[in-house]
Amino acid sequence: MTIAPLCDDLGAYLVAGRVASHPPASPRNETDVRTVRDGIRDGAEAEALGFRTVYFSERWNLKEAAVVLGAVGATTERVGLATGLVSPARRHVLHMAAFGATMHAAFGPRFVLGLGRGDHAYLRHEGLRTAGFDGIVDYVSILRRLWAGETVTYDGPAGTYRGIKLGDVYEGPAPQVFYGSFGLPKAAEAVARAFDGVILPPMMTPEATAGSVGRLREACERADRDPASLRIVQCVVTAPDLDEAEARSLAHARAVTYLQAPEYGNSLRRVNGWDAAPVARLREAVATATRAREGDELVDTAFHRRELLEPSRLVPDAWMDASCALGSVEHCVRRLREYRAAGADEVATYGSTPGQNAGIVAAWRATAGVPA
Repeated sequence: MTIAPLCDDLGAYLVAGRVASHPPASPRNETDVRTVRDGIRDGAEAEALGFRTVYFSERWNLKEAAVVLGAVGATTERVGLATGLVSPARRHVLHMAAFGATMHAAFGPRFVLGLGRGDHAYLRHEGLRTAGFDGIVDYVSILRRLWAGETVTYDGPAGTYRGIKLGDVYEGPAPQVFYGSFGLPKAAEAVARAFDGVILPPMMTPEATAGSVGRLREACERADRDPASLRIVQCVVTAPDLDEAEARSLAHARAVTYLQAPEYGNSLRRVNGWDAAPVARLREAVATATRAREGDELVDTAFHRRELLEPSRLVPDAWMDASCALGSVEHCVRRLREYRAAGADEVATYGSTPGQNAGIVAAWRATAGVPA
């Protein structure tokens, strides 16, 4: 497969949201139902198109990150392989260190470990709890020590460990560690102390991105760290030249899952300056249906995105227009460049497939260096 020149500031999310084990007989569109195998093929296509990095979010069902990213790594040579995100609560620190070291040993030093605390409602659903920011910072410190070949004894907010070590280590650069965050003040301080980069979630407006970038860079300065040493990735839902039904599924229906989650939805509303009333109406509308699905408290674990088109009508169109890249390829490229102008070092397409964004990549490459 021919590999296009690299776009150093363009990444792609793989199979965002829930997946199925097999494709349906008659999908409504390309992204109606995605499978694990689709995600693996998408990773190879992303490399061929010239994306810098592919990101993959873990779920404890059909989206175990090590399996999928390992398969993508085995079918590619250059593209970066990033979790986006996994929770420290889901892996013992030694297990997480082994994941990162094995990825580098298998595929070369192109793995990025993206960590995130997530919404506590998700973790409760899995029977887990997450540490506070001090625990997250210490967790990353332990990872780095293990990758360096140290034996670690630790007792603190990240847990209790006695003489843990990898033993066999990757002889080369350690994986970079990114943090998934809205860049709010407490998180920004933790990022400046411990992380190589940040993954900002989708459905932030360019203005929200600029605010988060400012807080993150300022936190680095307060920590006596070069602000430019922090790589900031902004995820953006893209629907280039897709029909209205598929675009609404990628944007509005996905927004239902974000806004209904208590902590995540409140943070998204806060950074964008969105009114609380539509969010309250949305949460009320889906509450009964969500609880009816075996007691789930989250619409994201109770329903697939394709089942949320009716409540997605409660998501204001203006919000999606302001925080996503929907419409023609030319419009999408202009919108993505607004995020670069807002201070993001990299923009990652989200929701649509890498192949659906081929026109964006070509136009992006053709207009490199052209201001928004």
